[in-house]
Amino acid sequence: MKKVRVVLSNGAELAFKELNALASESKINNSILKSIKHKVELIKDNPHYGEPVRKELIPKEYIVEYGLINLFHIELSNFWRMDYTLKNNESEIEIIAFVLNIMNHDKYNRIYGYKKN
Repeated sequence: MKKVRVVLSNGAELAFKELNALASESKINNSILKSIKHKVELIKDNPHYGEPVRKELIPKEYIVEYGLINLFHIELSNFWRMDYTLKNNESEIEIIAFVLNIMNHDKYNRIYGYKKN
């Protein structure tokens, strides 16, 4: 079985650091942070853990910026979301789960083009 390494994009790392900085003062931020850490471990155990996003629904900005061909979506606590893609490492025998975005529900709706009711 291939080793799975989880890597955060710059945007996802920034969101993670912000949550981490605020976690000690906010139960909500702490809950989201714990949820991210738990889901990362689940991805390491099963890289296909997340819900696959149909190819035609993959946001164009993800395709342009990351050149991805697959996308998975995970729901986090407090209506936050995490998107990731899977890539093979060309030089080693491992799968890289590249976390593209960690976002709140409003940002998720904006990226995927969902309208607020």
